[in-house]
Amino acid sequence: MTRNLRSEEVGTPTIARRRVWPLVTTLLAGLLALGILAMCLGNYQVAPSTVAKILVGQIPGVHVDVTWPRAVETVVLQVRLPRTLGAMCVGAALALSGATYQGVFRNPLVSPDLLGVSAGACVGAASAILLYTGRASLQVMALATGLAAVALATFIPRLLRNTSTMTLILSGVIVAGLMNSTLGLLKYIADPETELADITYWMMGSFSLIRGSELLMVAPVMALAAAILFAIRWRINLLSLGDQQAKSLGVSLRSTRLTTIVCSTALTGCAVCISGTVGWVGLVVPHIGRLIAGPDNTRLLPVSAVVGGIFMLVIDTLARTLSAAEVPLSILTGFIGAPLYIWLLYRNRVTIQ
Repeated sequence: MTRNLRSEEVGTPTIARRRVWPLVTTLLAGLLALGILAMCLGNYQVAPSTVAKILVGQIPGVHVDVTWPRAVETVVLQVRLPRTLGAMCVGAALALSGATYQGVFRNPLVSPDLLGVSAGACVGAASAILLYTGRASLQVMALATGLAAVALATFIPRLLRNTSTMTLILSGVIVAGLMNSTLGLLKYIADPETELADITYWMMGSFSLIRGSELLMVAPVMALAAAILFAIRWRINLLSLGDQQAKSLGVSLRSTRLTTIVCSTALTGCAVCISGTVGWVGLVVPHIGRLIAGPDNTRLLPVSAVVGGIFMLVIDTLARTLSAAEVPLSILTGFIGAPLYIWLLYRNRVTIQ
């Protein structure tokens, strides 16, 4: 009975898979092309053919005649490749977690930092900067405090013995406010000449210091969390119908909601710890995904992830090529994301009414 109802409501996973993967493959091809283009652009221009040969030459067993200076290979492999991959991963993670939260909480205005993960990560990063622990420890502390903030937000409803969606959202608001106050205190006691500037710059977001080792540290966690969300994305469709209907269709509300929150939090926390806080991506990109793939989460989640990678890659490329000094990511995402969101609201004004 449950299986038949699920098929009627949201379509079987097999049908959804057949429809969505050609679209995702096309978007992935565009993402790959943009990635190669991004590695060509910068203060030191590199030809696309040279970038392609350098990347192909890294494949074991493949021999490529080296016709470029060693400095070019260093720029591509050690500077631009980690940065390009980081932008793709962060954009995909924020967009996927944003689409998941919007589906679970049935609210198109929800973003990945709903439960305070970004505010908590900022507290951890600011603490690391004040303690002079180094960049590796900064990432670990940012991730740990971000996860701790979400854990506190999910604990409050259980403490109040009210596990409704609205109580969870309000708990996130409380925790985010507490973390922002803590961050304000840390900024107040920071040295205005050095530490305060470092905290402010980190909060604006940047990939300028990202390294391959940092990506390897968080990539397995992000891949596992994304895989779980992709595997249960049809359940998110059922959650979006409402608690009563989802329960009548055989969905375990508590375990499904907890799984989606944990995976989305892990994605957001990993993204924030390597890039700093980047706004608008998790809010705007899922709406772009709906324009492309529709509201069905079996299609929306993978499409949003790829579109998020494209969006973040474009933003990062603009950030380092628009001027001699690199522009923080949050400035560009705000200037681009806000008008784009206004256009999306205007386009869907009939539906919103």
